[in-house]
Amino acid sequence: MKYSRTLFFAALTAVSLSTKAQEAIDIPGKVKDSLIQKVTPIPGKYLSQVKQKSDKMERLVSKRSEKALSRFMKQEEKLKRRLGKIDSLKANNLFSHSIDSLGSLKSRMSGKLGKYSGALTQSGGPYLDSLSNSLSFLKDSKGLLEKSKGVTDKLNGSLKSVDNLKDKLQQAEQIKAYIRERKQLLKEQLSQYTGFTKDLQKMNKEAYYYAQQLKEYKEVFKDKKKAEQKAMEVIKKLPAFNDFMQKHSQIASLFNIQGATASAQSLEGLQTRSQVEQLIQQRIGSGPNAGAAVSQQMAEARSKFDELKSKFPDLDNAAEMPDFKPNEMKTKSFMQRLEFGSNVQFQRSNKFFPTTGDLAGQVAYKFHKNGSTGIGLSYKLGMGTGFDNIHFSGQGMGIRSFIDWKLKGTFFLNGGYEQNYQPDYAGVPDGVGQKWTQSGLIGISKKYKINSKLKGNMMVLFDFLYNQHVPRTDPVKVRLGYNF
Repeated sequence: MKYSRTLFFAALTAVSLSTKAQEAIDIPGKVKDSLIQKVTPIPGKYLSQVKQKSDKMERLVSKRSEKALSRFMKQEEKLKRRLGKIDSLKANNLFSHSIDSLGSLKSRMSGKLGKYSGALTQSGGPYLDSLSNSLSFLKDSKGLLEKSKGVTDKLNGSLKSVDNLKDKLQQAEQIKAYIRERKQLLKEQLSQYTGFTKDLQKMNKEAYYYAQQLKEYKEVFKDKKKAEQKAMEVIKKLPAFNDFMQKHSQIASLFNIQGATASAQSLEGLQTRSQVEQLIQQRIGSGPNAGAAVSQQMAEARSKFDELKSKFPDLDNAAEMPDFKPNEMKTKSFMQRLEFGSNVQFQRSNKFFPTTGDLAGQVAYKFHKNGSTGIGLSYKLGMGTGFDNIHFSGQGMGIRSFIDWKLKGTFFLNGGYEQNYQPDYAGVPDGVGQKWTQSGLIGISKKYKINSKLKGNMMVLFDFLYNQHVPRTDPVKVRLGYNF
């Protein structure tokens, strides 16, 4: 029986999980001692890292959520005062209950009203679900952990931290949903009045950036450290863990997967492909052009959807569509905006200087998705005057400042100001050479990706202050560098 595309993928997921369970070795309950002895013990450092990163993310989510709620409360109080001057009865009906609800959400997020008791959601995503289940599996299979003092307390502490994080993320999803619905309601109710457009746009911005900040936190949280990677590699090799995940993961509970039979039963009652085709024929007819019409409409819908997805790839809900141009860097922390790098520049020898290599380190701050500015230090390394006269020597240092802006694709406009210190001048009478020379640079840089964590760049710069240097230096600078 052929199912429609969406339902087919759901069925495929269910069958895949069931197949893994059948392939797994049947080890009910705790892992057998013989199997435990064959794997490398999982260090307690893994548990400490999980607890540390979970506690940190919980604090970040709580702080950002409380901040968003406080801003919404202030904005609603302001709207209530302004609307009260026009229609006091509607102002009380529209805002009094909402302000109290926002206050309750804030108190719950700060821990004053207890944990969230709503329905289970996948607010933490597959990574948090896998992390939580790995800890639960270790609790039932303590022989997998290295034997050290306090390892049980570490395990319990990690489980508690992950559970607390799940609770905070569920509360954050509840806040997102409430703000989204509230924002839409206010837009509808206040559209008949003038002077509220800017206030509503502020609320829309706050709602959008709050959702984006939570997404940013989740991406950072998924970054695995060395101990965590090794621990997950060990656990995933165990058939018993695959069986445990098949029974306890959120996707398993979503499809009620307990085996192949249950998987087939979970698809009962769903519309088949033929039933969907019959329904389409009833709506648009069964003529020779009906199929072409459906294909054309589907292609147009897919094109529109892909266009919206390319513009706003991080949106979870169509109601979060911003009515302004978002600043992608607003949700980045200061450290996330920093970009460290290095570059090297060579200068040929002449009667005054040996061949030198400028070895530089720098740090850039991204103030916009297309632009960054920064500072750097360089060291001038002398390398002699030729292949027959190679020797290394210190030839000075430099202080740099720079800015670059994206032109198109991987090409950037680059500019900068530098001060270079070079005290020794062979063959130049005393008092003639400049120890400090300034450079004003402008040029083009090309950036390219080396791997996921390393980027390369090549710059060609022109020094428009070169003719002020005594002795004169080359006006064109070519630099090769890397950014981390």
